[in-house]
Amino acid sequence: MLSLKSLGLACALGTTMLVGCTTHSADLKKPAQSGKATITLQSHLWELQQALTSQSTPDPQWQIPASNGKTARTIGINFSAYQRISVDRLCNTLMGSYSTQGEHIQISRLAATMMACNDNALMELEQNVAQQLPKAQTWKVMDGPAPTLELKFEGGASWQFKGTPTHETLYGNSQRIFLEVAPQKVACNHPLMPNAQCLRVREIQYSSQGIKQSVGEWQNYYGSIEGYTHQDGVRNVLRIKRFTRDQAPADASKHIDVLDMTVESEIVR
Repeated sequence: MLSLKSLGLACALGTTMLVGCTTHSADLKKPAQSGKATITLQSHLWELQQALTSQSTPDPQWQIPASNGKTARTIGINFSAYQRISVDRLCNTLMGSYSTQGEHIQISRLAATMMACNDNALMELEQNVAQQLPKAQTWKVMDGPAPTLELKFEGGASWQFKGTPTHETLYGNSQRIFLEVAPQKVACNHPLMPNAQCLRVREIQYSSQGIKQSVGEWQNYYGSIEGYTHQDGVRNVLRIKRFTRDQAPADASKHIDVLDMTVESEIVR
């Protein structure tokens, strides 16, 4: 029997021998046409800008409340090309599947990661969002200086989102790599940052069966991994999407690394 760790690694590697790790073809129905590129659900990340009641009046209950010195903010939604939906900026990440047929959309019941959260208001909002999104009935993308996505729900309420191009839209396909991140940062030399602290990482190579084939040498990591927040004393193995940009600033890497999935996480005493 496969362990949960093995299951997570198999899904991370993209193998299809396990139920729950299969993918689906990209859904590109009903795009809005832009002068530069086709705008689809998948081509942008969507940030909630306005929620309206069935009477078209503002409905502020969907705004993330201010807490711990942070200002109020809004939820973000990502529709992947594999018909998966994820919702972030809450306590946990909500995940599920979706499908479209013309202007109609169907979103599955959403599951949540199991991160502890001491913010009761945020937890309540998370639960309400998980209940609301499966009620979505139609979708529409409106082009403009910043594209807008509108979701309409049963009962007549609606949400409007501002779109930001995904890394795939900006830079094309990515390379998948696995990085092990050491539990502690180390002092490192950075020309622009005195007393800099860097992550220590090493690359891991796996076979298609999830067997570790090779482990690279530890080295300092001078940039940042988008979507990853390091906690001292925690060792992680991360699945990374690495994008390459044609024109990078002189003081920056040509690579952009984005967290795709945490494969392993271990507290190191």
